Amino acid sequence: MRERVRAQLAELQCMGVKRLVALRGDLPSGYGLGGEFTYARDLVAFIRAEFGDAFHIEVAAYPEMHPQARSPQADLQAFADKVRAGADGAITQYFFNTDAYFRFVDEAYALGVEVPIVPGIMPITNATQLMRFSDACGAEIPRWIRLRLQGYGDDVASIRAFGLDVVTDLCDQLRTAGVPGLHFYTMNQAEPTQTILQRLDLLPV
Repeated sequence: MRERVRAQLAELQCMGVKRLVALRGDLPSGYGLGGEFTYARDLVAFIRAEFGDAFHIEVAAYPEMHPQARSPQADLQAFADKVRAGADGAITQYFFNTDAYFRFVDEAYALGVEVPIVPGIMPITNATQLMRFSDACGAEIPRWIRLRLQGYGDDVASIRAFGLDVVTDLCDQLRTAGVPGLHFYTMNQAEPTQTILQRLDLLPV
């Protein structure tokens, strides 16, 4: 596996790729622990050992705890280990509670983490899909948001309008607090993200 990964990284380097997001990812059924790179920190350490500073490496962070973590403390320590292995920055799982993000950042910095932690943003366009994703990845949907989405039923237009208001306000709060950036999970739908950026005066109308 290491030789294959080394060859793939060398190919990316030759193509001019300079930024990577190093993830363990979700393992297919029957793959056990997933080979030599059991954790993302192992992959980060391998990239650094083989390629030095050729790549800017981002890793994942979970403000509301990774669903497979033993505890919030263990999850926070795992994140710090990824950074110490050589990560340059992090992108969080999406969230709708800014307190969770700021708490996580404060606790990570208290452990000595100094890299930028960019908040992940999920536009709300499909209530059923959002709830399914959130239940699978451990992202909390605040009760008031969940109830409003359920109340709209199959009214797609109302769900999208409500979602734009909620996520725009979320982004505005984060920007006001001085976050290092915003990372949007577009799910191959550019329009909702473009609309949010326009509302934030970050994109021409």
